[in-house]
Amino acid sequence: MPLPFLTADRAYEAAEDVPLPFDDRDRWRRPYRPGPCRVGVAAIALLLASYVLFAAVIIALTGTLTEAGVVFGIALVVIAAALRMLRMGVWVSVRGLRRVGFLGTRTVAWDRIVTVRTVQQPVRWLGLPRTVQGQALTLVRQGRSPEDEKPLLTTHNADFLARPEAFDRAADTIEAWAAESRHG
Repeated sequence: MPLPFLTADRAYEAAEDVPLPFDDRDRWRRPYRPGPCRVGVAAIALLLASYVLFAAVIIALTGTLTEAGVVFGIALVVIAAALRMLRMGVWVSVRGLRRVGFLGTRTVAWDRIVTVRTVQQPVRWLGLPRTVQGQALTLVRQGRSPEDEKPLLTTHNADFLARPEAFDRAADTIEAWAAESRHG
């Protein structure tokens, strides 16, 4: 089964001189791979789901189908949460920039974006209330002040913790998408 999110970095490494190495720009793409923290948590959740599914089979064989259905439903919720966690991040296409969160997705068209830039500022460590000094990729939309916007990416989120080169590459790529889409 092809896993396209694992090939994102390889495509950018193969085409260092081309800022946007994909021919099909209509397709939504995440210009970076999910970080090891995010993948590790999703893998543990999927491992837990396999145990819960096994428990559902045992309950179905020894207990009632209603109890097995409830446990099977719990396993499906855990699997859906793990897959959603892997899908979280910033995605780009010709149509705009999409921020996929755990519970919601927001899309902003390129013509509504004033600027996308990397700034040095206090950022949240793994999304927790604790802040540390780091870099953030910020988005400024028309009619909004920069303080109203959450950072798109930070050097201390689950995708880029201890991976500054990956953050720089992802930020440069998203900035290149923004520059090309606004001018082209």
